[in-house]
Amino acid sequence: MKLLLTGVSGLLGINFAQEMMDQHEIIGADRGKLRNAPFKVLKHDLLEPDAVESLLDKAQPEALVNCAALADLEACEDDLSLAKRLNTDLPRRLARACKSRGIPFVHISTDAVFDGQKDGFYSEEDPPSPPGAYSKTKLDGEWAVLTENPKAIVARVNFYGWSLGGKRSLAEFFYNNLTNNKSMSGFTDVIFCPMLVNDTARTLVKMLQRGLKGLYHLVGPQAMSKYQFGVEIARRFSLRESEITPKSVNFSGLIAKRSNNLWLSTRKLSTDLGEDLPAFSTGLDEFYTQYEQGYPQKIRGYQQL
Repeated sequence: MKLLLTGVSGLLGINFAQEMMDQHEIIGADRGKLRNAPFKVLKHDLLEPDAVESLLDKAQPEALVNCAALADLEACEDDLSLAKRLNTDLPRRLARACKSRGIPFVHISTDAVFDGQKDGFYSEEDPPSPPGAYSKTKLDGEWAVLTENPKAIVARVNFYGWSLGGKRSLAEFFYNNLTNNKSMSGFTDVIFCPMLVNDTARTLVKMLQRGLKGLYHLVGPQAMSKYQFGVEIARRFSLRESEITPKSVNFSGLIAKRSNNLWLSTRKLSTDLGEDLPAFSTGLDEFYTQYEQGYPQKIRGYQQL
């Protein structure tokens, strides 16, 4: 299958490409951050007029996975216009163009569309209540995609992994601080469901191959606090978990509001796939194995200096 990935230099994009390039033809769309990538890269600014149509004409993909977004919560608060263009308007244009060409389309959304006030888990049937600019523009993007293209897949995700710059994921934050003997905090009152980004990529391909459509929660099956997540990273890498201080997000000093509870049910997706989603421990073991095998250095070698 010829897969076109927008936002290919991001955390999901680069790991998706690396994971799938031996099984599928990967074409990445990037604004110029990559060099010597082992897959085809088309330099494209998707916010330019007619850029979407031009990209699809050049790539001729059999499916498109939209990983492009403004995912920095603080940046979204600072520049709402750019957040809207990347998180709402671009997905709408991609969904419309893919529908007109008969190209299966996957749009990556976020677990952050919920305000976290519910006790227990959220299902796809629960009404979202986005707490900030990032989550509001991402929710609007979901609506735009499914309105323009009802056969599209919209996946709400939360993932971790090794990134191009080495600082994009929460796992890297804990690893970098722990290995440099720097103390840090972990939020005890922010619950989420982390999934290894490679598992996210593999599951997205399965969803395409099974012909799924509509809204799905694609996160890890185990909920935990961000503090617990840091402790799990420390233990797996045999680092000092005592360097991680338990802390409340209410005293974080962050501007953009964070949701306290992002426990998402994955029952719908596992039912429709006919299999359980990968366990957290399995993903963490693979994350550690990647480290041992030099995977982070390989990924960073694709970065344009």
